[in-house]
Amino acid sequence: MSVRVRRVYEPPEPDDGLRVLVDRLWPRGLAKDAARVDEWPKGLTPSTELRTWYHAGEGSYEEFRRRYEAELDAPEAAGLLDGLRASAREGRVTLLTASKAPERSHATVLASLLDG
Repeated sequence: MSVRVRRVYEPPEPDDGLRVLVDRLWPRGLAKDAARVDEWPKGLTPSTELRTWYHAGEGSYEEFRRRYEAELDAPEAAGLLDGLRASAREGRVTLLTASKAPERSHATVLASLLDG
């Protein structure tokens, strides 16, 4: 499978393949046409409660990851995850996030689940 994570603010590249925004909120200051987002499955994003907890610095990334993976076991999220896995088997999937540290974000958790 071919999955990668990029910041949504980076210019699109020809080899991005399917561009999937994995943030619950639209990125601030970014025009929709400039983002070239193909899919925006909000059901795959962390819950508001989990996102707030993590950004408040109340827990570790490892604990965030564990809680987020538990949320992804819910039927809607699991179905969306299966759909992205199918897309990744067919070609490149680029997960887009506005996070300033994508390597410690939910996007990286998703990428590891899609590649694994």
